[in-house]
Amino acid sequence: MAYFYIVETFRKLLWAGTWTLTLIGVLLVLRRLGIMAGYGKWLISPRFPFDSGLRNYPVLTIIHIIPGLVFIVLGPFQFLKKNIVRPGKSRFVFIIASYIIGISALVMPFITLPLGGLNEAVASSFFALYFLISITRSLRNRYRPGLQWEWLLRAYAVGLAIATVRPIMALSFVFFGLRPQTFLGTAFWIGFSLHAIIAEVWINLNREEAQ
Repeated sequence: MAYFYIVETFRKLLWAGTWTLTLIGVLLVLRRLGIMAGYGKWLISPRFPFDSGLRNYPVLTIIHIIPGLVFIVLGPFQFLKKNIVRPGKSRFVFIIASYIIGISALVMPFITLPLGGLNEAVASSFFALYFLISITRSLRNRYRPGLQWEWLLRAYAVGLAIATVRPIMALSFVFFGLRPQTFLGTAFWIGFSLHAIIAEVWINLNREEAQ
């Protein structure tokens, strides 16, 4: 009984966090689109120059953030049925968007100059590869619902982690005065690793039921 209560509480917290991060992710995309449209003066602070170089790479940025918006919006709806990936056109669009953002995330550090330097570039590339491998393995297991659910959940958790990086950065500045230029790469490692760990915990709590 206690175990069931703990798992159910964890599930509710995960969904609350998921919808909160979805909102943050949508706002991040809208902010980037605003910067691309020329509203950077009030969207970018000199002290926190996130996304200040977006207009230097407009095509690559659009290729990354528009599918990113699709991924963020459709993501939660892929898992509404417990331990089962939602089938249909929504899943197909979600998978296509996932591949686009994964590949573009892998390419961007080699073209743009990440604000967090080499540390951010390595973290971004590492988790982009993990993301793409997870998406691919979910497709390879499309006739094995339990395994498909596991791998797609891993990909979704890591993909949504970008929305966690910004709150981590905000907290690091408020409590420790750390600047994005010095801490953003570390924030990437923390945010993506945290999401990957939470995904594994949830998968292991539900693995027997999902098979």
